[in-house]
Amino acid sequence: MQPAPDIFSYRKFWAQRFGPASQLPMSREEMDALGWDSCDVILVTGDAYVDHPSFGMAVIGRVLEAQGFRVGIIAQPDWTSAEDFKRLGRPNLFFGITGGNMDSMVNRYTSDRKKRSNDAYTANGEGGKRPDRCVVVYSQRAREAFKGVPIIIGGIEASLRRIAHFDYWSEKVRRSVILDAKADLLVYGNAERQIVDIAHRLSQREAIEDITDVRGTVFACRDINGRPERLPKDWAVLNSTELDKPGVIETPIDPYLTERKTPCEGSDNTASDRVVTLEIKRTPRPGAANTLVCLPDYHHVRDDRVLYAHASRVFHKETNPGNARAVYQSHGERGVWMNPPPIPLTTQELDNVFELPYSRKPHTAYGKANIPAYEMIRFSVNIMRGCFGGCTFCSITEHEGRIIQSRSEDSIIREVETIRDNVPGFTGVISDLGGPTANMYRLACKDPNIEANCRRPSCVYPGICKNLGTQHQPLIHLYRRARKLSGIKKILIASGLRYDLAVESPEYVKELVTHHVGGYLKIAPEHTEAGPLSKMMKPGMGTYERFKKMFDKYSQAAGKEQYLIPYFISAHPGATDEDMMNLAIWLKANSFRADQVQNFLPSPMATATAMYHSGKDPLHKIGSSSEDVPVPKGANARKLHKAFLRYHDANNWPLLRTALKNMGRADLIGNGKRHLIPAWQPKGTGDNVEGQRAAKVFRTQHTGLPGHPARSKTKPARSKPSRKGRSTKR
Repeated sequence: MQPAPDIFSYRKFWAQRFGPASQLPMSREEMDALGWDSCDVILVTGDAYVDHPSFGMAVIGRVLEAQGFRVGIIAQPDWTSAEDFKRLGRPNLFFGITGGNMDSMVNRYTSDRKKRSNDAYTANGEGGKRPDRCVVVYSQRAREAFKGVPIIIGGIEASLRRIAHFDYWSEKVRRSVILDAKADLLVYGNAERQIVDIAHRLSQREAIEDITDVRGTVFACRDINGRPERLPKDWAVLNSTELDKPGVIETPIDPYLTERKTPCEGSDNTASDRVVTLEIKRTPRPGAANTLVCLPDYHHVRDDRVLYAHASRVFHKETNPGNARAVYQSHGERGVWMNPPPIPLTTQELDNVFELPYSRKPHTAYGKANIPAYEMIRFSVNIMRGCFGGCTFCSITEHEGRIIQSRSEDSIIREVETIRDNVPGFTGVISDLGGPTANMYRLACKDPNIEANCRRPSCVYPGICKNLGTQHQPLIHLYRRARKLSGIKKILIASGLRYDLAVESPEYVKELVTHHVGGYLKIAPEHTEAGPLSKMMKPGMGTYERFKKMFDKYSQAAGKEQYLIPYFISAHPGATDEDMMNLAIWLKANSFRADQVQNFLPSPMATATAMYHSGKDPLHKIGSSSEDVPVPKGANARKLHKAFLRYHDANNWPLLRTALKNMGRADLIGNGKRHLIPAWQPKGTGDNVEGQRAAKVFRTQHTGLPGHPARSKTKPARSKPSRKGRSTKR
């Protein structure tokens, strides 16, 4: 993997003379106060603007400001017309558009497709302040406001929709979002490296359509018979079927050689679609083959589920920055070219990003309004990025990548001191010192050459790779140094813990349990049964039991009464009714009562989503005769799986009684300790119309439905020990 230029080494744009703003402006009045006549870049976001390094638009805005550009923010604009998009005038370089820290559809709808009443990323938690699929809507309005201004889309919503993807909310495969948004470029992942390069090239008068060689970007081009119209002469084309030959589930087709004259779905072939003929420029990559991997085109993955699963499998093998090849997918008259992922930031670059002059507060325009997401992270510190766990239901790896990018210990300590000294309301407790995973700080492959050539989807499944360093000593040292700081009373660890890694370092578990648990520690076994666990790429319960023994041992040694809070997913692909029943039996045997339970939510482009849509397992070779993954779909099947996780809720008992009888497990119904649910029904429970309907449908139509969709990583299920005894084990 070739090194990339330091993102802070570019010659600064002339507007650096204005200096950094105390907060990026959201109005013309603020621009006037800063002495600006215009913005070089305007960022449009679906979140309220919080000037904090945990909010993506604040990070991108401050990084661009550090390059000398004048950056304005339009947060949660009125999307019913283009007027609000004219608020700051015409940007000199480009509009940068994102849905926010969360996908707008995940943010707005539950896993049961019901509208949420609130929004944690909005002032006072008010719901409905952003449109559905807001990247598309915002892009259209920005184009209406100022024609000819380049539009660059990014953030998690754009990242997870960069190729043809299954959309859970419409139950169909949608084309790449760059086409629907009619954007000029899509930047995926943490986009600092890409956006800095693009901004400087645009400032030097380079045309946006000529910027086709930036890693971590996606662009659209004219398609001729399933290939880019102007493929560089020194590049080879490799059909994805040459990498992994898929079987055929429907009519036999050749996904590459069939001549296509059908226009792209949703396209009117007008100038507004921005169909351009361009010369695709390539920067030579020493040591890497100039190869373009062509996925089956949009129309075929839309109509053939086996091809969709095949495309997902091939796509996920092209995500290592060290060996990823460019990927192409035809969408009719246009195609989508995805460059390899960006080179991860170095420790020094990441330190510089996190130490930019953030005010660490919401914009003053919100007054005293409460922004729930800000309150959650107000006293927390992000120490790293990325995750090599590869959980199939999670979108972290598709967005941030599998290579861990860690900050230096000194930088983290400086941020803790900044919170202590400058953030109002600080009481001496750091609420979290973590990241996507609590304990992957500075963990990496032992050999950079092996890392650069690896195509494994996970470093820890089916077991921990022998080449992975599992040394937790740097994290232990960080914890010890942080809690010794003057004015710091407690350092809590609230990020999800990868316990299969933690058990490799008993010293770390002791340090964590003795000093950094606030009574409860959340971990995520996700399930107890081998079937769904194998589809999640999660370790078995034996590892959980090992960690629990360590947790109990060190808690007792510290003289503390502390409890594990395990998270479980209901309705994940691979889970059968019997699997959910066994999980419920385990929960009861261990006196756990799940409080917050959420069914699997198929997020775009996740491997588990491909399982949900196709019924095939992309973790293994795809074919019409390959393993069928049980996928429980439909409201009633999902309701049953959720009911098993909440076996203690009397409102679920009628449905569970019917299910258990149909499964031949009536022996679990009764009033003894060995029974899962009682035979009696408390007055006023289980008599709601919805519950009666679900039980009736299950009773008349039940055919042993298997698994279910997976839950969103952004809102995991939460389990609590039973009131009686507050023990993790009876």
